[in-house]
Amino acid sequence: MSWLKDVIGVEKAIIAMCHLKAMPGDPGFDKDKGMDWVVEAAGRDLAALQDGGVDAVMFSNEFSLPYLTDVRKETVAAMSRVIGQLLPDIRVPFGVNALWDGEASIDIAAATGAGFVREVFSGVYASDFGLWNTNYGAAARHREAVGAGGVKLIFNILPEAAKYMADRDIAEIARTTVFHCKCDALCVSGPTAGSSVDCGILRKVRDAVPGTVLFANTGCREDTIAGILAAADGAVVGTTFKEGGVFENAVDPVRVKRFMECARRAR
Repeated sequence: MSWLKDVIGVEKAIIAMCHLKAMPGDPGFDKDKGMDWVVEAAGRDLAALQDGGVDAVMFSNEFSLPYLTDVRKETVAAMSRVIGQLLPDIRVPFGVNALWDGEASIDIAAATGAGFVREVFSGVYASDFGLWNTNYGAAARHREAVGAGGVKLIFNILPEAAKYMADRDIAEIARTTVFHCKCDALCVSGPTAGSSVDCGILRKVRDAVPGTVLFANTGCREDTIAGILAAADGAVVGTTFKEGGVFENAVDPVRVKRFMECARRAR
């Protein structure tokens, strides 16, 4: 039995993404609607996800495009405000992801009481956002310094829109990441949000680190979730829950319920 049972309450967990609208400092921030609208939109999506039966939610600044690898203070403040205002309505375990900054994600988790974070904590990548360098040693020490030692860390070792700089096999990356970083979980993504994860890669990572929790990070659908849960310990799901399966849209509660019925049958 993994930590998923203790933290989320179920094995083969489905973590649903609650995508936050653009916030102050982001190019897409709607100054006329302001932060109240950002909170209201997140609240509607949260309600739809919870009513649909998801196991956990993860709040992410998905609409802060283009993303930063050094998230600014205003984003940390805005995300903490949104989650803080929604705390009375959160009925399931929750996590956070400040794209793409591990220490910022940890800070928000410490401020809001989140149980887990997802981030690219290790490795060096060439990405759409430039050279993506990491320093997990600093992030690990920062987690202890802010009193977030109990927050579970989910390492994205095959992130969207990026390629590992060294010529290394994904199984080798998984093994050395687990050995050096003592991570709580790994996750594997497709090329972009909503694009399918290669189950062959999932199985390769699973074989390399059989004792580590493994998530599929993108592209999970009603017709693929059974195969994904056979290869992994859970899934992070966002786009498939949206109206019409479109990344930019609001969460559709009917799609959530249908997907979760498939996931429950699969597990």
